[in-house]
Amino acid sequence: MATSFSQLPQQTGTPLAEWVPCPHPPKKALQGQYCRLEPVTVAQHGADLWQAFSADTEHRIWTYMGYGPFDNQSQLEDWINATCLDDDPLFYAIVDQKSGTALGVASYLRIQPAVGVIEVGHINFSPALQQTTAATEAMFLMMKYAFDLGYRRYEWKCDNLNLGSKAAATRLGFSYDGLFKQATIYKGRNRDTVWFSILDGAWPDLEANYKRWLAAENFNHEGKQLSSLHS
Repeated sequence: MATSFSQLPQQTGTPLAEWVPCPHPPKKALQGQYCRLEPVTVAQHGADLWQAFSADTEHRIWTYMGYGPFDNQSQLEDWINATCLDDDPLFYAIVDQKSGTALGVASYLRIQPAVGVIEVGHINFSPALQQTTAATEAMFLMMKYAFDLGYRRYEWKCDNLNLGSKAAATRLGFSYDGLFKQATIYKGRNRDTVWFSILDGAWPDLEANYKRWLAAENFNHEGKQLSSLHS
């Protein structure tokens, strides 16, 4: 984005005279081909999520979360009730389209409508959801919804030691922004937080890539993609 000059003169950011604050994302389901995202509730999703997460017997999916693992379904549902029902973070259950079963969660958080910045986080995919078309589509649906609402910047942050999350951010089209050393403490240990983002100017080309990748003609008879997301 270009800079401009004040009357002094000093360099300043590009004026945004036409900027209008974004709406806060309403709580509504987001429908895809392979999954749908539903605002999470204990009644609808608690049992499914407990069963799906329990397949990870080593608790690997909880290593880089600030909470979990949970010892039983009741503890997971208590966490959902305490953490996942507000507007920020705004949690979604990721529901497999064929089975109707919730297999993971993700949320919007640190939502800033006044300046058009929104973050995706609390991403937790059960073993059944990991490395699936539905998992990628879930991330696409959340990106698309945010940019359709007018947000300028879509953020992804994670522990710098979380190699899987960093690889996922790159694959999904996020750009590296920087490293915030000693950004926080969780589970009694230090976290250096790495930042990634997608800006609204990059979104049209990225959206086209996602639509091409998700199209039926990009799958062979075994359900395998014929081309990569960024080919």
